[in-house]
Amino acid sequence: MKTILLPAIFLALLHLAAPQPHRPRHSHLKRNGPVKVHTQVEYVTVSAEDVVVYVDAQGNPVTTTTIYRNQPPPTSTPPPPPSNPPPQPPPQPPQPQPQPQPQPQPQPQPQPAPAPAPGPDKPNSAAPVLSGPGFKSGVSYSPYNADNSCKSTQQVATDFTKISGYDVIRLYGTDCNQVSNVMAAAKGSNVKFFLGIFDLAQVQKEAETISNAVKGDWSRVNAVSVGNEMVNKGTNPGTVIGAIGQARNALKDHGYNGPVTSVDTMVAMTNHPEICKASDFCAINCHAFFDGKVPAEKSGEFIKGWVDKIGKATGKTVVVTETGWPTRGDTNGAAVPSPENHKAAMKSIQGALSNNVIFYSAYNDMWKKNGQGTFNAEQYWGIMGNAPSA
Repeated sequence: MKTILLPAIFLALLHLAAPQPHRPRHSHLKRNGPVKVHTQVEYVTVSAEDVVVYVDAQGNPVTTTTIYRNQPPPTSTPPPPPSNPPPQPPPQPPQPQPQPQPQPQPQPQPQPAPAPAPGPDKPNSAAPVLSGPGFKSGVSYSPYNADNSCKSTQQVATDFTKISGYDVIRLYGTDCNQVSNVMAAAKGSNVKFFLGIFDLAQVQKEAETISNAVKGDWSRVNAVSVGNEMVNKGTNPGTVIGAIGQARNALKDHGYNGPVTSVDTMVAMTNHPEICKASDFCAINCHAFFDGKVPAEKSGEFIKGWVDKIGKATGKTVVVTETGWPTRGDTNGAAVPSPENHKAAMKSIQGALSNNVIFYSAYNDMWKKNGQGTFNAEQYWGIMGNAPSA
């Protein structure tokens, strides 16, 4: 809203309409005699007023107010102009409703041709054994001649002509090209390999040797052990645990993600359960023969007792990686070596433990030395006697 002062003409008209002050006037005497004229002037002070007109943004008068001179203007805020309602947009014509689009009809898909009838099973086409614990039975094998020389590829192949019916073959090391030779000898079968890194000072090297022999096919590997009875021989448990971690990392670098463990006697594992906890499962060598109080026919009960004890203490699955009975040697109390007792012990063990057992060993190990500490029976644990390649 704006305020303006009216032009002079409009103010003049307002002045005439208002009461007028007295102006100077003349005094008339009679005409017959001499006439004297006196002029009388009266001064009157009048306060004129101003009219203020308030207009809107378009210049239209809205209201007026009178401001008297020498008086302060009114303090009241002039009334706001009447609010005009905002213009309403013209009504829009109704929008046409979208027409439904026709939906494509699904086309019938051609049915695949029926699969051909399965043919006869190929030899050795059974499902592979799970890695780690869960296999039914295994046997250990060493590729050495009686003079401690390495067996050739052909000799290893000859030995494997008689090894059958086992899910797992255990090897202890990587020397003598044994991993490659044994895998080649067992090619075409579903047997898996419980491989070993024997020397804790050569973990990286032996892991690489295993990788080169496997050639990327880790499906043939059941597990990898690090050392054999190292704590029982006097090695610090912390050193063994460090080697387990080192081997696991080295094998992972070569693409292996399966179980890694360390093998020791049942007494060493009981005294040092931290080895089991560092491993993916517990692996124990457990021989009832060396107890001296257990006859052959009670071997299974003896071994199962140790398996249950260690499993309960560690909370892990226990795999027996060596067990059996010698066919020759010196008597150890109630334990008598003989072919008959060998058979009795094997039957007892198989009856007590239905899986996770590796028997020691496939053949007599004539490369070892007998002694009083082993009751002169060290060479005669072979399930099948002397090796055919001997």
